[in-house]
Amino acid sequence: MTFDEKIIQFYQKLKLPTHFYDNVEILNPYQNQETIAACKAFYNKFYHDQKVRRIILGINPGRFGAGITGIPFTDPVRLATDCGISNTFDKKPELSSQFIYLLINSMGGPKIFYQHYYIGAVSPLGFVKNGKNFNYYDDKTFERKLKPFIVRTLIEQIALGVSTDKCYCLGQGKNYEYLKLLNSELQIFGEIIPLPHPRWIMQYRRKQLESHLQKISILLSV
Repeated sequence: MTFDEKIIQFYQKLKLPTHFYDNVEILNPYQNQETIAACKAFYNKFYHDQKVRRIILGINPGRFGAGITGIPFTDPVRLATDCGISNTFDKKPELSSQFIYLLINSMGGPKIFYQHYYIGAVSPLGFVKNGKNFNYYDDKTFERKLKPFIVRTLIEQIALGVSTDKCYCLGQGKNYEYLKLLNSELQIFGEIIPLPHPRWIMQYRRKQLESHLQKISILLSV
């Protein structure tokens, strides 16, 4: 199977019980047919091969990016303008996606970037609590309960066709600390390399945007 075929199969099998945890809604965009169609178009365009790629892991899908398109750090705007895939999703921009595509374009554009990198998530399903994004590490009991799902889907993401010599972690705080501890237990990756989270840069370090783009592109290229 090609990479795109494997990843669509992976997404379509993702599932957690609706009432997995009190007052936390499971965000599973892959139950939406339009989302699956967008994913098929995207992955067929950029991943229709059997190349080995490096993995970049975010936290979990948010409501306005992957929570809509199903593609990590790709909002409906970037899906249309940068990836050339038309869609009828509400064209609301998402900060993290804006940064990621600035980075991608600085490294040669989607066609070149996606030949070398696969962007996934520690938890490939997202969560919402009280109408807001909820991260897998926001509640320790929730985090512990979710661990078997995280471990299983992380191993499945590796099986898509990614290198395990190093993993790039988007987030230098809790996401990095969790992934580092998990890797010390499972011994999956040779090295975990932390990168500043795109939303943090766009919200709090926008004046240093070009500097961060340059530093991250260098880290990814090593």
